[in-house]
This record gives sequence, structure tokens and C-alpha cells, in this order.
Amino acid sequence: MIRERRSKEKLQTYYHKFVRQGELDPNVHPWVAESWQRSRAAGVPTDRMPPLKKLDKQELARRRERHRVAIAYLDGLFREIREHFNVYNLSLLLLDQECYALKSYALPFFQMTPGELEGARLTEADIGTSSISIAYRHQTPFLLFGPEMWIAECQTGDACSAPVMPEGELEYVLTLVSVQQEEIPYGAVMSLLLTMKYAMENYLRLERRLAVKRTILDAVPLAVYHILPGGEVAYTNRLGQSRLSVITPQGQTGEPPNLSDVVLNYRHTPLYKGFLGIPSYNKEVTWITPQKTYEDITTVVPLERDGQVVSVVAVSMPIEDLRTMVAHAAGYTARYSLASIVGEAPAVVSLKEKATRVARGHGHVLLQGEPGTGKQRLAHGIHQASPRAGGPLIAVRCGDMPPDLLEVELFGARAGNDESRPGKLELANGGTLFLDEVEKLPTHLQARLAQALTAGQAARVGEDVLRSFDVRVIAACDSDLKRLTEKGVFLTQLHELLAKTVLRIPPLRARIGDIPLLAAHIIDELAQQHNLPTKQISAEAAELLMSYDWPGNIKQLQGVVEHAFFHTAGEIITPGDIVLPGETGPSKAWKEDREVFIEAWKAAGGNISRLANMLDVSRVTLYRYLKKYGLER
Repeated sequence: MIRERRSKEKLQTYYHKFVRQGELDPNVHPWVAESWQRSRAAGVPTDRMPPLKKLDKQELARRRERHRVAIAYLDGLFREIREHFNVYNLSLLLLDQECYALKSYALPFFQMTPGELEGARLTEADIGTSSISIAYRHQTPFLLFGPEMWIAECQTGDACSAPVMPEGELEYVLTLVSVQQEEIPYGAVMSLLLTMKYAMENYLRLERRLAVKRTILDAVPLAVYHILPGGEVAYTNRLGQSRLSVITPQGQTGEPPNLSDVVLNYRHTPLYKGFLGIPSYNKEVTWITPQKTYEDITTVVPLERDGQVVSVVAVSMPIEDLRTMVAHAAGYTARYSLASIVGEAPAVVSLKEKATRVARGHGHVLLQGEPGTGKQRLAHGIHQASPRAGGPLIAVRCGDMPPDLLEVELFGARAGNDESRPGKLELANGGTLFLDEVEKLPTHLQARLAQALTAGQAARVGEDVLRSFDVRVIAACDSDLKRLTEKGVFLTQLHELLAKTVLRIPPLRARIGDIPLLAAHIIDELAQQHNLPTKQISAEAAELLMSYDWPGNIKQLQGVVEHAFFHTAGEIITPGDIVLPGETGPSKAWKEDREVFIEAWKAAGGNISRLANMLDVSRVTLYRYLKKYGLER
């Protein structure tokens, strides 16, 4: 509140009249009068400063650290105007929202040295009426003349205080004291204080918004750079800092490196073109540095001022990170854990224990077992229990496509002059590649895969550029891969790479006692998946299931249990609800009749593997009939 000049003599008279006689003159400002009354009621002495409540050094240091942004701002501002403070005998004080003095600037304040005052609490209950207490209570700037202050030894100067409220709530109080009033007009002192209040509020708001933006930029999986002409990095987020730290020349610390010095192909990157005013969007860029070569998807946007490019913003994502993100978005994650492998047979218990140990390593794994024994589920469980669980799990079924398409599927291919697509081997970088039916991999692809796994590098079809990858392979084979290798059907080099750890999965007929547990587990998964009530297998139904030898293993059992689950009206599955394979097996009519094929597909729940098991044909054959009948997968 800006006040007109008042007669100091009259104000002194009003003060003494109240202090000595308890009478309030009507000319006393209402806010001052109320504060005088509260000060007297609180028993604050009027002659000299009482002992003040102070923070200990540790607590003061903690508060200064918490408010370092505001203090740093005032420190910088005071350095610029310090000379004027000395000339006009001004003092400045910064208080926090509890009225503890965080920092004192310039001359002694309240006749106390800065060291004595800093950390002291200056509320109305401590020092009585002051510009601090009035500005704090009414949350508005207020100028208080010397004779209006409650403590007599503080009346030699005038003081004005202003609340600092960057977000609409009081966070600080700024206090300016003028001892030689005749040297500087009251209006000038008040204007200086209001200017500091306004500037500080705007600075704090801006700093907090920038802090939020910095937090957002640090959280995104992108390296963000603001680059000045010549390659100087003015700003980078956390990911950018981590990458720059790798390419920083040895012995250099502190400031980020100049990119033109450390990026050997700097003039051939979109950054250089950006300073020519040419933007680039989502370009695949290779960054060559003395320490490492990076491949990124990069966007560069020039920033102009008065028609001239003054800097560029570059946003890049490592290609391996992008592939991992895409892999997760596409659902390339483990759906099963090792806990989902059910069974109490000694062979199964031993298998789970070994799989748990193997999962902790990084070596390739070979899974061997008859079709339908659960090799895919075991591969998912190993991936999920491994250090690579955060990376993608990507599966390739080696018998599902012709050799040329399989090569592109595995290694990727050049798709045009400016386009090149990665294969599953690259997409699985940092994670696991599951090769199902690995024995069906063509010989020339066996050799190429063995070479790629040994070198940790591979080129896409139609390219010569070698790209590094870090992949763990879990291969599954329906037959004895060692015997196939001895017969010369499978490449020895690839077998040696994959078969350092072999897990053999027993057929279902070797663990008949586990069938009730498996059936119950299948039902629980179906109920959860379809949000339906669970059902129970009767003892008689379990005995019926255990009487069959299950040549199709767990996959065949799952088909039978699924059929019983969806066709049983009650909560108990009885023997009459179970249709064993072969009892009402499908005829060959589906090969000629589209409707019969569709009905069989519906009965399999739209699952190709399940339908292949029901019809006793390969998946490749089913894909041919899907195409024949014009049906989508």
C-alpha cells in the first residue's frame, strides 16, 4: 500500500500516547492501530529488540537449500544494484513463509548485523508491529514509517515490505529499509520494492514452469539438444547428457562437448543442414564419434530470429530403443511365467528348477520335446525370469514361410532407395528371439544365423551395412537336434551355439498324474481370460482324461478341456462333457466345404495352432486353405 508522507513528530506523539497511556489516536492507520494492540497483548517490549527465536545452523542451511532458486535470484539482482544500496543507506531482507530471515543484504537491519539477523523469526509475536507483520497479515505491500514501529530502537528508519506470491499464495516477504529518508523519496523506495517483487514472482513462475518442462524432457525416451552455431550444446536433457558423456574427450569435464569436434561426420548430418535452414524429420542418421558409432532416428528443427537461423533443436531416439518400444507396443512380451508350468512329476519339477537357473544367464538355450509339450510357454517363462525381461520377446516360426521370406523375416531387407526395414533379429535387440521349429530352418539360413550370432552383427538383405545386436536365442525343436546334426541335416556350428544348454520337456504320457492339475490350470486360465466363473473337473472326468495317451500332448489336452469348459452348462465337468480325440473326429469335408472349415475354425476358437491339432495337419496347410476360402487369419 503506497502511503503519503506523514509528519514524523505527529506519528511519534501518537505512538507515545498509546504506549504510555493506552489511548489510540484516530489518525493512526487502522492496520497499524490493530497491530499495536496485538503487540501489547503479546507482551512484546517497546524499548529494545528482545531475544529472537532462531534456527540452528543446520536448519538454516536446509531452508536456504530448499529456497536456493529465490536466494540465487536475489543474490544476482543485489550484485547489480549494490552500489545504490550503499549510496542511499538501504537494507534488504528475504524472509520465508514463516517469517524466518533467510538472507540479509547490505547495511545492518534493525541495528543488527546480518549474521545476527539471518535465521531469526520476525513475526508480530516476536518484534511487534513492523512492515513485515502488516504485509504478511494483509498480503499486500505496505510502507511503515519509523515512529509506527513497535520497538523504539528500530524507529530510526522507514521500512516497506511486500509479499512474494508467484502462485497466488504467500511464499516470501521482501523487506526494504531506508535509514536516510531525506536522500531518497518514499515513492522511489516503494517502486524499487514493487519492481523487485514483480520481477521475483515472474522469475519464480518461469523457473518452475521450466523445471516442469525439464522433468518432462528428462522422462521421455528421447535425447533432446539445443545447439548453437558451430556445434556448441546449449541444453540437453538427461538422456542426451548420458550420451554426450560417452563421447566427451578424455580429461574434459563440465560443459558439454562441441559436436563439431567430436562428431566426425558432423558436416554430413542433419545438424549442419539445420543451420542452413533445412529441417529434417524422422531421418535415420549415423553419428560417428571416436568412441562409438550411433544410429538414431533424428528430427532437426531450425530456430530463426529476424530471418536468420540462430540455433537448432535436435530430437533423436536410438534405433535400438525405438525397436524395443515398438516391440512392447506390438505385444512382444512374455505372456507366461515359469509359475504357469504346472506339474508335480519329478521330471517337471527338475525342469522348472533348471529353467530358473538357466534364465538368470545370457547363453542361448535349446528346448527339445514332442509337439504340444509346452516349449513356447517354457520359452516365455525363461524370458520373463531373465535379466532381459524388460526387452522384447519376439518369436519366429521357422516352418511357416518360404526360405526367401524367412530370411527377410529374420534379417530384414532394403525396401527401396531410402527405406530399409529391420528383421526380427534386430527387433529382439536387448531381449530374446524365440525360434520355434528351428530344425526347419533352411541350411543356408542356418549358416547365416550362426555367423550372425557369433559376430553379434548382421546385414539386412540387399545391404552391406553391418548392424550390431544383442540377442539371446531360445530355440525349440520337436525332434532330437543332435541326431539331425549327426545326419548332416542340421549345421554343426549352429547346433553348438544353441545346444550349450538343453532343456528336455517330457511328453504328457510320461506324466499322466499331472493331468488333473493341468486340466484345472487350463480351466482357471480360460475363466480368467473370458471373465467367466471357473468350473471343476469331477474325479470321474479326471480318470477319463488320465486314461488317454495324448499323442498331441498338452496342446491336445487343452483343446479337449476347452471344449468341455464351453459346452458344460453346470459348474462340474463330468465324463459326459468330455469328447476325447478320435471319438467324433472331423471328416475331410473341410477340404472341399468352406462352411465346414469355418465351423471347425470356430470350434478351435480361431486359433490356428489348435485347429491344426484338431485336423491333424500343419499350420502351413491351414494357411493355404485360409487363402483358398478368402478368410483372414
